Amino acid sequence: MIRAEGVELALGGTEVLEGVTLRVGDGEFVGLVGPNGAGKTTLLRCINGVLEPDGGAVTLDGRPVAETASEAVSRLVATVPQDGSVAFDFTVERVVEMGRTPHRSRLDWSDGSDAVERAMERTGVARFRDRDIGSLSGGERRRVLLARALAQETPALLLDEPTASLDIDHQVRMLGLVADLVSEGRTALAAIHDLDLAARFCDRVCLLSGGEIRAAGPPAEVLTADALEAVFGTAAAVEVDPATGAPTVTALRDRPERGLRVHVAGGGRAGARAVSALWRAGCTVSLGPVPEGDAAAEAARGLDCPVVTVPAFGDPTAPAVTEDLDRLLGEADVCVDTGGPGSEVARERVQAGALPRGAGHTVTVGEGEDPVAAVLEEEAGGEGTPAPETGGNAGTKYPNSKT
Repeated sequence: MIRAEGVELALGGTEVLEGVTLRVGDGEFVGLVGPNGAGKTTLLRCINGVLEPDGGAVTLDGRPVAETASEAVSRLVATVPQDGSVAFDFTVERVVEMGRTPHRSRLDWSDGSDAVERAMERTGVARFRDRDIGSLSGGERRRVLLARALAQETPALLLDEPTASLDIDHQVRMLGLVADLVSEGRTALAAIHDLDLAARFCDRVCLLSGGEIRAAGPPAEVLTADALEAVFGTAAAVEVDPATGAPTVTALRDRPERGLRVHVAGGGRAGARAVSALWRAGCTVSLGPVPEGDAAAEAARGLDCPVVTVPAFGDPTAPAVTEDLDRLLGEADVCVDTGGPGSEVARERVQAGALPRGAGHTVTVGEGEDPVAAVLEEEAGGEGTPAPETGGNAGTKYPNSKT
């Protein structure tokens, strides 16, 4: 439905888009994510014909935007702009009726009353119909502009920061509504600031930075710790939200580098908590063996930590598994045993000498215990040394460290 092929555009002598190629299929919801100034809004304006690219081409349903009249483009794609202001203080109903403009002749404004009513009801703004739009809050105005776009009855929607100015409830309602429209056959491309919301509602995300698409695909494949650090310039923890099953991103202001390599033995929630806590504390973390699909495996993958997994009904003592496990243990300074699935196999490999520093450098962490404090105490000689702050770059170099 929406195609951008090699789109280039300079504004004020600055290259904003540099060879952007993007495709959004029928019935697909794609999120456009990236830092401020990445070119997200500019790309949307090229797609809806407001800006003409210096190079490349944009097509809507196979029709080149540059060769299509603006009224015809408006029958193919509707836009919800980032700016929620309206030039004149029209009533809400009048603003929503403006969405019917591409379908009306200059002499006939009677068409589409049902579409207007449906759009207002679906976005929850019908109760505001007689109020001046200037009297509404920013979030309420944004819902009115979405209603205007729905009344336009186009096969595709472009949304620029659709959740801006909305509270948590209406953010979820807004994107849930867009997802529902997509499930009914519409196509949607949205620039979304909130990575968690993009991961939760979008079929695919495109990571835009420096005017280029750096990665595109399912949220779990694109929103990785390494990719986000490269684009946003800050360390980030990417985990699986237990409530939604979607990736959730936590930006870390200053993740330390301790130079300490830790292998976590044991899956389940205890293993997931240990992996996340140790990574955030600046350790280089590995995991395994754990069952494929285990919560700890998902946490480790979200943080780009190496993990050894065992297929369902697979043998955790199989040579292929123990070979990978021995390699990770051989690179570790300490092993953290959480007692979860797979921990017994790891304990056996440690006893067999896979951990170079010996079985004495295994820390057992029980439920509710802090794995970071336990590891740092062990490395301090078991003297009960309190865990240092997780900020800063202080750390000790260990035999297996690559720092």
